[in-house]
Amino acid sequence: MLRIGFLYTRMRVEEKYLLDELKGRQGVEVVPINDGDGYFDITRLPVEVDVLFERSVSYSRGLYISRMFAAHGVKVVNPPELAERCGDKYVTSQLLVNAGLPTPRVLMAFTEEAALAACEELGYPCVLKPVVGSWGRLLAKADDRAAAEAFIEHKATLGGVNHQIFYIQEYVQKPGRDIRAFVIGEEPIGAIYRSSENWITNTARGGVASNCPVTPEIADLCRRTARALGGGLLAIDLFEGQGGLSVNEVNHTMEFRNSIATTGVNIPGLMVDYVIAQARG
Repeated sequence: MLRIGFLYTRMRVEEKYLLDELKGRQGVEVVPINDGDGYFDITRLPVEVDVLFERSVSYSRGLYISRMFAAHGVKVVNPPELAERCGDKYVTSQLLVNAGLPTPRVLMAFTEEAALAACEELGYPCVLKPVVGSWGRLLAKADDRAAAEAFIEHKATLGGVNHQIFYIQEYVQKPGRDIRAFVIGEEPIGAIYRSSENWITNTARGGVASNCPVTPEIADLCRRTARALGGGLLAIDLFEGQGGLSVNEVNHTMEFRNSIATTGVNIPGLMVDYVIAQARG
């Protein structure tokens, strides 16, 4: 019997789909693990499982608990190393640049004065992002110097370590949409357009999903991106700019509730297939 630890924060639609798939498989026992219950003794394995399927909403909880299981020899999907590469936008961008992949230009700064100078260097509009975050939260598009000054001052006032790090990205003019591609291992299995009148196109912020054909160009860029980050269960966000496709971000705990019917692909089923294959390795 294969014991699969299922690490979660709360049972969203995605987690319910994945559990349904897991429970329908022969020879599989699911061990639910809520990341907010109890404490963990780092000298011992938290619970006996053959593989940990990490689906925490909380980046920090998922990362540290994954590290504890991995430290005791348990395979984790996605592994903590991949979570670190995807969860920190600077790390993702640096890996993309090192691999020679097309990605928006990024400048990093660590003081308010340097951040404003970086905005001036990129030109307006430009985008300020937290290095750790999702669902389009705390993103700001600065259309001019006055807006940049206001956003930078606001971010500095929030305090905390991450708010002292300024990740400033080139703004890419999009055709009212971006592309989210779903990758298993290194192979793209489907993609959606996320369309919105707002410059932020996340479906969590009201973006509308429609099917996007996986062209040879999209497939090649996704494979190269997955390879650069280490492969796994990934959602890769692409921009269609004037110079062609570019990689914006990579997500390691992908949401897919709006994409199963849209793409016609059983995304949770393929994810579970991958987890079981990794466990049996």
